Amino acid sequence: MNRREFLKAGTIAASATLVGRNPAGATEPRACSPASSPAKPFRETSNLTIRDYLSREARRITDRALTDKTPLAERRRRYMEMMGLQDLPPVGQRPPLNVKVTGVVERPAYRIEKLYYESLPKLYVTANLYVPNKLTGRAPGVLYVCGHSDTQKVNYQAQARRLAELGFVCLIVETVQLGEVRGYHHGCYREGWWHWYSRGYTPAGIELLNGIRGLDLLCERPDVDGAKLGVTGASGGGAATWWIAAGDERIQCAATSCGTSTVASYIHDRTIDGHCDCMWFINTYRWDLADVGGLIAPRAFMISSANRDAIFTIASINEVHDQLKRLYKKLGATDKLALTTYPGPHAYSEYSRTRIFSWFIKHLMGKDVPPEKAGDIELDKTKLESADTLRVFVGGPLKEDRTLTIHEDFFTPPKPPTIADAAALEKERARVIAALREKTIGAFPATPPALGLQVEFELKSGQTSSGNRFAFTSEEGWRLRGRLSITDEIKQPAPAVVALRLPGEERNASENFAGKVRAPWAKIVVEPRGTGDTAWGDELNWHLRRASAWTGRTIASMRVWDALRALQAVRTLREVDPKQVSLAARGEMCVVALYAALLDGNVRTLFLESPPATQNAPGEKDGRGPAIEMLNCLRITDLAQVAGLLFPAEIVIAGATPETYAWAGELYGKLGASKNFHRVKELSAWRASGA
Repeated sequence: MNRREFLKAGTIAASATLVGRNPAGATEPRACSPASSPAKPFRETSNLTIRDYLSREARRITDRALTDKTPLAERRRRYMEMMGLQDLPPVGQRPPLNVKVTGVVERPAYRIEKLYYESLPKLYVTANLYVPNKLTGRAPGVLYVCGHSDTQKVNYQAQARRLAELGFVCLIVETVQLGEVRGYHHGCYREGWWHWYSRGYTPAGIELLNGIRGLDLLCERPDVDGAKLGVTGASGGGAATWWIAAGDERIQCAATSCGTSTVASYIHDRTIDGHCDCMWFINTYRWDLADVGGLIAPRAFMISSANRDAIFTIASINEVHDQLKRLYKKLGATDKLALTTYPGPHAYSEYSRTRIFSWFIKHLMGKDVPPEKAGDIELDKTKLESADTLRVFVGGPLKEDRTLTIHEDFFTPPKPPTIADAAALEKERARVIAALREKTIGAFPATPPALGLQVEFELKSGQTSSGNRFAFTSEEGWRLRGRLSITDEIKQPAPAVVALRLPGEERNASENFAGKVRAPWAKIVVEPRGTGDTAWGDELNWHLRRASAWTGRTIASMRVWDALRALQAVRTLREVDPKQVSLAARGEMCVVALYAALLDGNVRTLFLESPPATQNAPGEKDGRGPAIEMLNCLRITDLAQVAGLLFPAEIVIAGATPETYAWAGELYGKLGASKNFHRVKELSAWRASGA
């Protein structure tokens, strides 16, 4: 029987729910001991690799694009949430732009206004506005968004210039990363700021915001027709074109260049490794690019891409277009969607540029002008403007500019809640669990596969201890293992402590750690994915941490799921009292244990050795080291708050206790259970009550 057949024909029913306050293993039958029912070899040949798993999940996301029947208004809300802009005020209620023109460059066919505006208070966006001369009325406006060029508005000026020559008012805006003031896009990519995922922060959201405010600027001008707005850009600007066209319905025409792919390709082909963090959103709801396009339809949209782009495969470009083509056909707007592909690498071509210009002329001016008549850009750099000529901050950047810190102050994690009594705690706990289920671990199956618990073999240690090795299914394609040991003098079924193995730990380290729990309990070591038999090399973590986030999960959230499934499995073991199961973890696995204990709701005692203080902290730039981030979790809670919400479960913290956990200890005291919150120098110093 192969893996697929097993998963379809498993004989043990999966639990209906893994989270909440009900016993997680209530629907699973108790496992027989090896002595009464000899173990049979499990026929699954192998686990998926982590790359296979993420590729499979990414493909599932791509395959179900545009199948969501959620009402359009709710999908728009979710999109803005994934961009971090759920609280963006509507037009007319936003902060003033405070546009400042610092200079004007006069040319025969147009003028260039050098300006900046405040996207948010003190968040300055540098831009050049190209205005055609001799306008006789309001002209269509085009927002040009820059890609990852070192001199953005200088490098892309020819596009804005040509649009002005064709009669458009064109605002070319720089990014927070590579504008005149250099902020950050590469938080996860280069800086080790993996907590961006926990904070629900993406630089794509900032570029979307800056683009929307750029449209506000155009609409406020007397020479722009606010009913005829477009957006375009290449590479990073091509991605931003998707974001802005989907996020602002004032856009009537858009053309993205070299910025299109499926999440399936990003992960399977590993093109994600060449992409900036601004190229995707916090994928809370597991969207693909066609889902974003679903918010653009049926407005005019052109996808333009080279056929030998190393980071946007032509197959993925065609797939996105094909998905959207079916939608546009359904909406009766097939003439509003176009695909332009051409030979070459990641770059514009004359072929693509002239077709983009023709596209804007048609859909914003109502004229049919063939590409060859629309004309191309000026390619002679000696005839273009210098960086000094186009510079906005002639006297240098403004001291109060938030560009350098917007990734930090755009969102501030909430402070721990004020909880007055047990009823308030229960309300807060319910809120947190519900939010975590939707926004942090929502990628995992609502109906998981059968546990398929299998006692693989029994074991005997000396004359006084016995046990077994067992395996269970966490997710489809993931068989994880655990090892149980219990001394012969302990009456069964017995209380048990489940220790989570750390990635890369020394042999027997978890067994020794579990042994520090001085109680007459069964000792169990479980291997969440990425540890033990499913371990992967630390050098892969930089890729995995980004790839998993783009599919709506993280390494830590995968392990939380594994721990939940492990608790289910352990509670069905014959040797274990299902009402007396505890959880133990060290270092980064303390994050997993905390969330698993909260979501499970029935952990007796939680043992934490050297837990991290918070998830709001950076990690290693190369992706190695603790992987503790989970999508959006800091918008919901943090580690010490999770500990407090475990009340009245017993908590034991060994070693140095981070100051952040004082809140949890104080909460336990306020609610009359201070005896259940322990701080000990060594885990072996703790004693079970009644022992």
